[in-house]
Amino acid sequence: MRAHRGSIIRNIDWISIIIYLILIIAGWINIYAAVYDENHQSIFDISMRYGKQLIWISAAVFIASVLLIIDSKFYSAFSYIIYGLSMASLIGVLITGIVSHGAQSWFQIGNIRLQPAEFAKMATALALAQYISRDSFSFKNTKDFILCFVIISIPVILIMLQPDVGSALVYSSLIIMFYREGLNGIWLLFFSTLIFLFILSLIISQTVLIIIIVILTIIIYRINTYKFKQTAYAIAAALIIGLISYGILYFSDYSINLNYIIFFAALTYGFTGLVIAIFKRNKTLRIFASIMILAVLYVMLVNYFYNNILKEHQQHRISEVLGIETDPLGTGYNVNQSKIAIGSGGFGGKGFLNGTQTKYNFVPEQDTDFIFCTIGEEWGFVGAFLVLLTFLVLILRIIWLAERQRSVFSRVYGYSLAVVFFFHVIINIGMTIGIMPVIGIPLPFFSYGGSSLWAFTIFLFIFLRLDANRLEIFR
Repeated sequence: MRAHRGSIIRNIDWISIIIYLILIIAGWINIYAAVYDENHQSIFDISMRYGKQLIWISAAVFIASVLLIIDSKFYSAFSYIIYGLSMASLIGVLITGIVSHGAQSWFQIGNIRLQPAEFAKMATALALAQYISRDSFSFKNTKDFILCFVIISIPVILIMLQPDVGSALVYSSLIIMFYREGLNGIWLLFFSTLIFLFILSLIISQTVLIIIIVILTIIIYRINTYKFKQTAYAIAAALIIGLISYGILYFSDYSINLNYIIFFAALTYGFTGLVIAIFKRNKTLRIFASIMILAVLYVMLVNYFYNNILKEHQQHRISEVLGIETDPLGTGYNVNQSKIAIGSGGFGGKGFLNGTQTKYNFVPEQDTDFIFCTIGEEWGFVGAFLVLLTFLVLILRIIWLAERQRSVFSRVYGYSLAVVFFFHVIINIGMTIGIMPVIGIPLPFFSYGGSSLWAFTIFLFIFLRLDANRLEIFR
């Protein structure tokens, strides 16, 4: 037994643990700076947030130690059970959870709040790792392909119901892990196109965008089939259908909405092409007609989602980032003050506890979602760069460790950890400098709170435990 423990200690990646300790200590110090109170100068004062964070950190280190002791086979054997319990907690929070910042995302246990959505990422990674590690698994198999997305979709749907759009979006990063495990690159292009269309749907008139989609589809299809002379005729046909639809509604005395005219005209043209393709058994035309129909429907869906599902403050935040509207004193206040704080730090920063934007609370949520502005203001470009470099080293370290695993289970889990971690870092820092919408996700190991700290600690240390037995193959 002692020999076994000795081998675990020798095989643990201590470099990752050292980086982890550096990050949580740096996070603790910056939380202290963010909410510093001259009447409570002790960093150990548990009546203040920095004192409470020390309690979360102590508990996190204890949890990490326990995770390293547990047999690594436990995580694969109970992965589906852990996933099921996590999904149950997401359902439970919708029933008994408390509302904070407009979302019913938290369990209140005494003075402690826990956010199950944070832990669900780790549970989902375990379930995916278990499923993908099966000998018969292949993304070319339709059943396997669908079930992987079902495993992701369940937590996404439950989290959206809270609603917590930011936490739900994190799961999109797992597509990168799928690509590493054999998902066709065309799907990365597909999801990238969805993001691109989403943005275009918000910054371009819906009517204009649908017209562009129809014309581009026709041109690309004709180029693909080398029928250049028919391109003009096809475009003309699409426009004629639109004019006919307009004329019918105009002379029928219906209230005319140009968006719907273009929408139905585009669908009519697409369905016509689809019918022709089916009867002529033209696979290429069938594919292009289907793509066009789906693209038009997606654009309409995005507009509905944006205008009817997202809350008003979420709409404004996205519009601020895309440049659709500017409101530095309203919805853009947080980001505007954050950019001022980071910019004022200059190259070397104002010095520890000397940040004026931070000290006088100009930046809301400066110890949670906007903790990076404290780093930028007090430690300057140098401090911000070192923090980013440390995050980068840890992410690259995790990827390197994942690649050396003999077990597919361990590799999939490791890549899931890396991409989720990367997503959090990029989006959170992007929020503070105004290049990403404010969707309210924490900076790992830095943002105040126990849920995020514990969740990422568990996520990381399960992987380090798996890596300690990297020569084993888990089933």
